[in-house]
Amino acid sequence: MKFIVESEKSVAQAAADLESAIIARKFGVLYTHDIHATLNAKGVPFEPECLVLEVCNPQQAGKVLTEDMDMNMALPCRVSVYQKDGRTLIGMLSPKAMLQSLSDSPALSRVATEVEAVLTEAIEAAR
Repeated sequence: MKFIVESEKSVAQAAADLESAIIARKFGVLYTHDIHATLNAKGVPFEPECLVLEVCNPQQAGKVLTEDMDMNMALPCRVSVYQKDGRTLIGMLSPKAMLQSLSDSPALSRVATEVEAVLTEAIEAAR
């Protein structure tokens, strides 16, 4: 269900490279959540860096939502770049596994498979 790779880069550099790789594959980054900064700003001490990128391809999202509007709760996809045990990791939950757990639609399965392939490729390119 999880796809995670290790990077020798800093979290900031890996996130920047991930964003470039995502854009090069005709996806967009809608927003980047800085979990470290947000929690600390709310008075919760949290040391590891953690950036969560919300990513979307409008055409693929349109297909998903046309097939099943309830899937809006599973969109956009999220790809994280974070520190764990002194290492930089890039990971995501499998779009295919997630949508298959929510729907038995063959059309959604095809879209999720395509999205997962593109995001896996982008993650590998950014590592």
